[in-house]
Amino acid sequence: MSEPNFFGTPAPVPLRDIASWAEAEIVRGDENLTIQGVAPLEDAGQGTLVFFDNTAYLGKLEETTAAACLVNKRHKDKVPEGVAVLVCADAYRSWAKILAELYPEAMVPAEPAAAVVSDQAIVDATAQLEENVTVEPGAVIGAGAEVGSGTVIRSNAVIGRGVKIGRDCVVGPNATVQHSVLGNRVYLHPGVCCGQDGFGYAMGPQGHLKVPQVGRVIIQDDVEVGANTTIDRGANRDTIIGEGTKIDNQVQIGHNVVVGRHCVLVSQVGISGSSTLEDFVAIGGQTGVRGHVTIGMGAQVAAVSVVNDDLPAGGRYGGTPAKPVKQWFREVAALRKLAERGGGS
Repeated sequence: MSEPNFFGTPAPVPLRDIASWAEAEIVRGDENLTIQGVAPLEDAGQGTLVFFDNTAYLGKLEETTAAACLVNKRHKDKVPEGVAVLVCADAYRSWAKILAELYPEAMVPAEPAAAVVSDQAIVDATAQLEENVTVEPGAVIGAGAEVGSGTVIRSNAVIGRGVKIGRDCVVGPNATVQHSVLGNRVYLHPGVCCGQDGFGYAMGPQGHLKVPQVGRVIIQDDVEVGANTTIDRGANRDTIIGEGTKIDNQVQIGHNVVVGRHCVLVSQVGISGSSTLEDFVAIGGQTGVRGHVTIGMGAQVAAVSVVNDDLPAGGRYGGTPAKPVKQWFREVAALRKLAERGGGS
C-alpha cells in the first residue's frame, strides 16, 4: 500500500525564492526553475531539491537526477551537469531554513484552525489560560496553573498545580510538568517528565531516608526537550535549563543541575545532581556526567564518555574518564599496540 504523506505537498516554488530562504547564490540554472519538493540524493527526480555536504555520499551526488542541489562552495564543481547549483556558506543550516519554509507543520505539529479547550480535558477552575490556548482531549491542568497565549497542551498531558508555562509553547502527549516554570517557545516532546522528585536519600544502616526535594525546574525561552527525557526538580535550589538549549530523547537531568544557554545534549546522556554545564556545551550520546562537576563554556564531550572531574572551557574531550581527545587517542593507540604485541603469547 502507498505511504501516507503526513506533511502534505508544498506549493511549487521558484528557485530564486529557495535561494533567498537559504541565503544562497544560484551559480548554475534558471532562477525561475520550479521546485516542487525535496528528496534524498538517490531518490530525487524532476522538480526536486537535494543538498550535499558530506563526501561520503559523493557517488550518490554524481548519479542524482534532481532539479537543483544546495552545496557549500567547495563542493559546487561536484554537482553533475543538468542540475542547478545553489552555493551557500553552510549547506546543512541552509537546508534547515528551506525545509522550515516548505514544511512549517514539521517544526511543530499542525494546530487546529482555532484554539480550543476540549470539553474532554480537565481544567481546574483556578487555572489561568490566556487567549488562544489549545488544550486537547484528556489533558489535565491543575489548580493555579498559568498557560500563556498560543500554547498547545496535547492529549493526556498533565500540568501540575501552580505550574507556569509561557507563550507559544507545546507540551506533547503524555508529558507531565510539575513544580516548573517554562519560558516562551518551549517544546516538550511526548512523554517528557519535568519537575518530579530528584533522587535524594540520606543512606544509613537504618535504611534510606528520603530527602524532600523543595526546588523547582526553570526552563528558559526556546528550549526543546526530546521524547521521554526526564528533568528532576532541585533539592534546595532550582534545576535550570538555559535558553536555546536542545535536548535529545531519553536524557536524564538530575536535581540542582544547571545547563547553560545553547547547549546540546544527545540521546541517553545522564547528568548527575548539582553539575553545571556552562553555555554552548555539547555532549555526545550515552555519556555520563558525575555529580558536582563543572564543564566549561564551549566544551565538547565525545559520545560514550564518562566525565568524572571538571573540564576546562573550549576543549574537546572523550574517554573513560574523559580527557583531552589527543591524549585519549594516544592512549587508545598505545593499548592497541600493546595488545598486538601480546597477541601471540
